[in-house]
Amino acid sequence: MSFFDNDDEPGKGTRTQPRRPSRSPRSSEQQTLLIRRGLAAVAVLVVIVLIVVGIRGCLSSQMQRSLRDYNRDVTALIQESDTQVGKPLFEALGGAAVAGAKSPIELQNTVNQLGATAAAEVKRAAKIDTPSEMEQAQRAFQLVLGLRQGAIAKIADKLPTALGKTGADQAIAQITGQMQVFLASDVIYSQRVMPLIAQAFAQNGVSGQVISKSKFFPDISWLTEQTVADRLGASLTPGSAGAGPAAAGSHDLALVSTLASGVDISPDATNRIPAAPPPIFNVTFVNNGENEESNVTVKVTIQGPGVKTVVTEKRVALIAAGESQTVDVALDTSPPVGKPVTITVSINPVSGENDTKNNSRKYPSNIFTP
Repeated sequence: MSFFDNDDEPGKGTRTQPRRPSRSPRSSEQQTLLIRRGLAAVAVLVVIVLIVVGIRGCLSSQMQRSLRDYNRDVTALIQESDTQVGKPLFEALGGAAVAGAKSPIELQNTVNQLGATAAAEVKRAAKIDTPSEMEQAQRAFQLVLGLRQGAIAKIADKLPTALGKTGADQAIAQITGQMQVFLASDVIYSQRVMPLIAQAFAQNGVSGQVISKSKFFPDISWLTEQTVADRLGASLTPGSAGAGPAAAGSHDLALVSTLASGVDISPDATNRIPAAPPPIFNVTFVNNGENEESNVTVKVTIQGPGVKTVVTEKRVALIAAGESQTVDVALDTSPPVGKPVTITVSINPVSGENDTKNNSRKYPSNIFTP
């Protein structure tokens, strides 16, 4: 038998592969639906992520804007406190010793008005819209303005007594104590308010912001009772804690002459003085007393109708008995031009000096020329 005969036998030879069942239309539709649902879910997830990112971006932007707004409000108030309260306050107190200055009651009224401005600033500070990130800075800032307002009120209360004859030493000491409060307000602002604002900016990604500085208190010499008394035109009792004991023997300072940019000005004539460069006053005075004197203040004041008062002073460390000295007192800015003004030159009395009639001189007719 030929082996080819097996090809014809049933069940033998090459096997026929079974046919795969064809996919039904319904199964294909279900798979397509699942794919579409998956894509839709992914799309929804992407949208949700974008919304969350957008919301976070908006919240971050809003937070940064509120921090910048807070800094802007603080800047406006602290600059107002420095320029509209601090500067005129110390100008008023420092000019109290000038001949023809305000009476004690008038000076007290001026300081009270500045105190009212300071009180209004305290109220405005309390209403600043404060982000939670700035709460610590806000508490410190309100403390700064509150300290200033309280000190001004106490100074105003003590001024008439300080400029009177009874209880002046204690009142001057109390006013000097309030100068320390002003200094403390500057320190708190620079060491607490400014760093806390900067910290909030850094933690929230805010850049390019300027944090305003503050200098309410102008001069540390105001921390001594003798300086406060001198600038107020008051007198400490010899031997008091602020003045120290006056040495035995006479104490007598006297103004001799005044030159303004080389011009020998006279109290009896119209003096024409060049205004530029800012004039330098050469003030000569003599110590007619029997004692060496220290920390003598020489002051030049320029006043006139419709012009801003200019006050400049120079301190002499030491002048021996019988010695004369010439002090150069330079103006920081040019004086008013073309307007009649009065120039007052004064040597502040020293402890133990009783006769002060020759300590100052007024030059009433002066015109600064271009």
